[in-house]
Amino acid sequence: MELQELVLARNMYPATAIPDLAAVDVSLTAMEAQLQAVRRRLQEEREAFPKAKKLVQQSLKQQRRLQLMLANMPTGMREDVFATPLEHNSSMVFPESLNFSSAVPEVRDHDLKIKEEPTAPPKKKGRGPAPRWYISTEELDSLSSYMRGRLTLEKVNIAINEVASYADGNAHLVACPKKKLSEDTWEKALELRDIAARESVKGKHFFLETDIKGPGLKLDTTGKAILTVLRHLGRFQETRIGHHRVFILSKQQ
Repeated sequence: MELQELVLARNMYPATAIPDLAAVDVSLTAMEAQLQAVRRRLQEEREAFPKAKKLVQQSLKQQRRLQLMLANMPTGMREDVFATPLEHNSSMVFPESLNFSSAVPEVRDHDLKIKEEPTAPPKKKGRGPAPRWYISTEELDSLSSYMRGRLTLEKVNIAINEVASYADGNAHLVACPKKKLSEDTWEKALELRDIAARESVKGKHFFLETDIKGPGLKLDTTGKAILTVLRHLGRFQETRIGHHRVFILSKQQ
């Protein structure tokens, strides 16, 4: 419509036709620049969208992992480990399903760019906490009836927590300087250091058969059955060093 009016105006008012057409050219150029900027913005959003999708998928994966840990953790340990009501609030973190094909609100670039965390210096071996690789209901149910016996999920996972505490104590003695230990404890520390220096044990968390003193795990019939189950499920490897029976804890795969 505007172009038609300008054409008519050119015929009716030849003196003003050229300036009017020049103004139209400027307007069209500005509109084309804005359109180009919109296209670039859409392309940036299109390229950034997979990053946001990947972030959501990783978050959902971590959420499922935490829920599995919570579901398989013994009742007596939940109050100590979880200070927040994860069981009630975890469903609010993300919806059950996300439709990525639907319209997505505008997302700014700085919200989507995930900065890589700086690489931390390597930790000294044996200084981190011992692995607590709890078993799940499915793993326990997969065992044969003669191996499972009367064991419960709670009993086995309490034992896992207890052997990890044995390994943490041994790691502390291995790393602790002599001036902080009593004479009797120092002798045990030297013995543990000799074991920790072996190639099969080096850099790993371990406990000894002599460490098993309860209350969650004892060297009785039930305790031996638990050790058999944990060995079968790959929670530790067993070896003999000197007169010691050594259990080397495995990290979760």
